Amino acid sequence: MTTNEKVNNYRTTARVVGALFLAGMVVYIAGNGIVQSILTSPDHLSTIPAKSMLLATAAMLMMLASVWDAAHGILMFPVLKQTSERAAFGYLGYRIVDAVLLAVGILFILLQIPLGRAYLEAGVTNAIYLQALSTLSIQGSLYAYEIAMIFVGLAGLLLCSTFYRANLVPRFIAIWGLVGYAVHMSGSVMQVLGFDLALMHTIPGGLWELFIGVWLIAKGFKSSAFVSKAAATGPIMPEAAAVSAA
Repeated sequence: MTTNEKVNNYRTTARVVGALFLAGMVVYIAGNGIVQSILTSPDHLSTIPAKSMLLATAAMLMMLASVWDAAHGILMFPVLKQTSERAAFGYLGYRIVDAVLLAVGILFILLQIPLGRAYLEAGVTNAIYLQALSTLSIQGSLYAYEIAMIFVGLAGLLLCSTFYRANLVPRFIAIWGLVGYAVHMSGSVMQVLGFDLALMHTIPGGLWELFIGVWLIAKGFKSSAFVSKAAATGPIMPEAAAVSAA
């Protein structure tokens, strides 16, 4: 593959990764919004059977975001490997763990459906037992989510540090991401420890993901980073020298 072909390939990767950042935020927020509207309603177990299809659909939207998180690691692997093989494997590993934990949290949400059906058929004693199981399931989903966000933070720190070292994006963007993910990860640790931060810790990293999604679609990675890498390892094709930095 010529240097020009590699640059074009990474350009396509940047667009896909940027689209996944944006699409993942949209589907997860939409799905979670529906889930919360159902699970936070008074006596939610009694209403779940009538809303089971809506709840399952919302959970599947959230599952899409989980799958796309793993896709981030796969798509970014050849890009990050140009700078550091360890960073490439680390980012892939953190993203897979993040995706699995999110999936576990979504499974806890789906358990509300059989619990709701059993609740409608249960007597008073069993109803109390099922309510306790529902509360435990919801709490388990929250813990799975927060632990997943710790791994999102670790993945993000690794990604942005590589962005900075390889100059794949302007360095102010990489620094913003480092700060945002550090705050996000620290806040998620605090959440697991019992401190309610009301999602304030997610704002810097969330805004960064929104920005980087648009940036990668519009600008991509700095092609000069790949051209200079190729120059260090072999001759550059004439057409590659004409590729300007995004």
